[in-house]
Amino acid sequence: MAIIYQKSLFSWKDIDDLGDLERLQLVLDYLPDVKLIDTMQKHRGKGRDDHPVEAVWNSLLAGIVFQHKSVESLRRELQRNAQLRELCGFNPLKGVDSVPSKSAYNRFITNIMKHTDLLNEMFDDLVKKLQQILPNFGKDLAFDSKAIASHGQRPGKCMSDKRGEHDADWGKKTYSGVCEDGTPWEKMKKWFGFKLHLIVDANYDLPVAMDVSKASQHDLNGAKELFGQLEKKHPSLLEACENGIGDKAYDDMQLISQLWDKHRIKPVIDIRNMWKDKEETRTFENGIHKYKNITHDYKGTIFCHCPETGEIRKMKFGGFEEDRGTLKYLCPALQYGIECKGAAQCPVRKGVRIAMEENRRIFTPVARSSYKWKAIYNKRSSVERVNSRIETSFGFERHFIRGMTKMKVRCSLALCVMLAMALGRAKQNMQEQIRSLVKAA
Repeated sequence: MAIIYQKSLFSWKDIDDLGDLERLQLVLDYLPDVKLIDTMQKHRGKGRDDHPVEAVWNSLLAGIVFQHKSVESLRRELQRNAQLRELCGFNPLKGVDSVPSKSAYNRFITNIMKHTDLLNEMFDDLVKKLQQILPNFGKDLAFDSKAIASHGQRPGKCMSDKRGEHDADWGKKTYSGVCEDGTPWEKMKKWFGFKLHLIVDANYDLPVAMDVSKASQHDLNGAKELFGQLEKKHPSLLEACENGIGDKAYDDMQLISQLWDKHRIKPVIDIRNMWKDKEETRTFENGIHKYKNITHDYKGTIFCHCPETGEIRKMKFGGFEEDRGTLKYLCPALQYGIECKGAAQCPVRKGVRIAMEENRRIFTPVARSSYKWKAIYNKRSSVERVNSRIETSFGFERHFIRGMTKMKVRCSLALCVMLAMALGRAKQNMQEQIRSLVKAA
């Protein structure tokens, strides 16, 4: 916590409960920002000290906690709210004159942009502390990206113009599905700006890794870079992780193999239909085993064909055999008590093992046809909830940010505030409010 201006003998707490200000106090108490503030103090040196570094920094955090979309909005609230000024650390004797000017805030933010490495350290420190205090933190990790439009609507023409957008580019996302009546649909989103890549704990809805790129960067590349970050900064978190959860954008042989082979993380990633001929099923005749009466669809569901009648039945998943690297499937006639006229001559009467090496995209440690896969994949909504908070609760729905560095700083601060509030509530035994950004502690 930052050391703020010494409080006056007469405190606003004596006459009124802080209410919403308790949320800010929670952030100030648990955000590991001492190193950043010391660095900012050294940077200021013997220059003017009209506004203490600690107070200005705390007020910027207040702007994030209370969802102010601009510096001017924050300044108006500080001028109006004496409780907030005192909590941030501004001299209560100066009144509204203690509030920094817009230009002072801009200079302060510019200086913060020179120390993005310290913001990253804060983020990583919070992740480590949460891992220590929350049970099974990191067990299920979901990954996704979020489109964030720049305040600039097009590339700036003159590089010397600081009001122009010179770092962003165009991004595009396509969504598709099938309606209840079977009609396919497709929707495309296009924006000019950036993309926030996230890895989130799927049980607590808290970020564990983040990065900001241009809008054109593929989601897959962003996920690979984030897992590289976790490997360097939080190896114990990867060791504790059991499942990596992503949508179709992350359906990639290399990523799937990397998660399982390198980290023993089971990839639970939705699959695209890459069969150009759009066949419903295929045989294994060219595969590792030679059972001709076994077929599979593009999602890895296994079917057996009765040698006598040709009837097709879905085989029951019998579990993953890690030591063999195989998925075991059992005869549906034996498992469900079904009469099979070709049972006597069926070569897979006792079951069959499908090696993951048949196709690493299709055959994964958690079988796509199993109920377990669906239950784990449903946790992917956690990263969507984090994205929703970023947009609505942290002001990215409508903002005034241009430039890659400023966007990284703003995203880092928002996520650090989210983690600090979660850490505070966890240490106060209020786990039920860890996800809340609104309720007071």
